[in-house]
Amino acid sequence: MYKMPYHTDKPKQTKKKKKVVIKKKKTPGMTQNQKDKLKEHSKHHSTKHMASMKKDMKNGMSFSRAHANALKKVGK
Repeated sequence: MYKMPYHTDKPKQTKKKKKVVIKKKKTPGMTQNQKDKLKEHSKHHSTKHMASMKKDMKNGMSFSRAHANALKKVGK
């Protein structure tokens, strides 16, 4: 018996289940090292800049990223 080229004897493929990835949240708050670094940093920057950085760092952002973000938002 002749089979047409578009017909195959392969079993039907079942859909693969998607893996569920659970991301761990960074722990809120700051370490003592970060607090010390902010205190030293506050000598060179405004109160608004420091408040913005503290807020971002409490939400898990790194020091350097919080600094760059504060510079964009409120300036030096």
